[in-house]
Amino acid sequence: MEDSKDIQVGIITDLDEGEVFLRQHGFTNEDLQRLLDDTARNKALVRKVDLVLLPLLAGTYMLQYIDKSALAYSAVFDLLPSTNMSSEQYSWLASIFYFAYLVAEYPWMFLAQKTKMAKVVSGNIIAWGAMLMITAACTSFTGMAICRFLLGAFEAPITNCFMMIVGMWYTRSDQPFRAGIFYSCNGLGAMLGGLLTFGIGQIDTIAVWRAIYLILGGITVLWGVIMLILLPDDILSAKRFTLEEKALLVGRGRLARTGILNHQIKWYQIREALIDPQVWILFLFMLLNETINGGIASFGKLIIKGLTGDALTTVALGIPFGAFQLLWVLSGTFIASRVPNCRTIVMFMYLIPTIIGVSILWKLPHDTQKIGVLFGYYIVGAYVCSLVLALQMPASNLGGYTKRITSVALVFLAYCAGNIIGPHAFLAEEAPIYQTGCKVMLACCSAQAALAVCLRLLLIRRNKLRNAAVAAEPAGEGEEELGDLTDFENPRFRYVL
Repeated sequence: MEDSKDIQVGIITDLDEGEVFLRQHGFTNEDLQRLLDDTARNKALVRKVDLVLLPLLAGTYMLQYIDKSALAYSAVFDLLPSTNMSSEQYSWLASIFYFAYLVAEYPWMFLAQKTKMAKVVSGNIIAWGAMLMITAACTSFTGMAICRFLLGAFEAPITNCFMMIVGMWYTRSDQPFRAGIFYSCNGLGAMLGGLLTFGIGQIDTIAVWRAIYLILGGITVLWGVIMLILLPDDILSAKRFTLEEKALLVGRGRLARTGILNHQIKWYQIREALIDPQVWILFLFMLLNETINGGIASFGKLIIKGLTGDALTTVALGIPFGAFQLLWVLSGTFIASRVPNCRTIVMFMYLIPTIIGVSILWKLPHDTQKIGVLFGYYIVGAYVCSLVLALQMPASNLGGYTKRITSVALVFLAYCAGNIIGPHAFLAEEAPIYQTGCKVMLACCSAQAALAVCLRLLLIRRNKLRNAAVAAEPAGEGEEELGDLTDFENPRFRYVL
């Protein structure tokens, strides 16, 4: 009775809400251990979570990639002459999208933490679908720039919220592959988007680029309504799970010592995120990674068009890039999930195909070695696996809900900045090889490899110090799970490598 009273009068602000849920419903540590020891029940529950969440996350990510790529698809057809845009203005359209990300990302994350995450996500999906449809009415660079900015603002919370959702519902060993499943749908989106655009390209009643925006926007609005109905806000309020299933999910979350949910913004945790070297290494890693992505996403199709000269052939030849990306992301995240403490190694190794691919794009003659150049373009996308693991690191490798939210947001700021910078390394006068862009991508990959090594060494050192400290002075059993503690505060927290 006393515990219940304490919770009512305010201790809830210091506790993770998963712990409050367990207390309110009378689940003891012994009850949780009994549930955790039931292997069959755990496997069945993970399958149920996969069926509830992954199709929704994967479908959204596929649509997000296709919608985000609508600009690149449109440029292959008749967008530039229809709107009297130059190549330089086109580069700025690619960057404007991510300026909006920078502005909107943290406010959306703040709102998602304070209110209902699923409703924030679903509302934004509907809004960005509507914005795509409005883009079809544009006739100038100014109109395109405004729509592109608003599209970026509405897409801004999706990746961050999805990483937090995966961090909430899955154990740390399960997280990389689950994040890989929905993020690999970028590759699926590249394939389906190519096929869809190829079909839309046969339309001759209206401008093809306008048809692209209208059709993709309509599909996205319908998907947003589905998400609004089906996506749960969090474990504790999910309607399709029983009390015991929710308790088991909270218990599984306890194993990571990262916490489940806390709606209170804790300023000291924000300060801690800002002084954590791990966060800044991930920030720099992401900045470099997305500088590569910004260039490839905006100019990859134009590199292919330089080989073929035909719009429909360009779209068709871009489809295998998505298949390769699917392979890179799923294979890398599967390895990271199955092999303990190898995430930073995978982050390092999956940069190597990108370095090889960029070198091929740069040095192989584009007029006589077209198949070789295409292969180089297809394998460039391996860096995306490193991106997924780096994006997931703050959600799975930091304690304290506000610290995790802040760190995810910071790393995503670098995501935006890199995508703003990347397109401007691809100079119009260097088409179709874009030598400066290739040099920048090679420099970014090399620096990323060094950062992956630094991150691994930092985390190894932290774990060794914690092991030594606990061995010398063991902490009270279970005390650290009760509070919404950061990884710095919790002596039993261990970092995944």
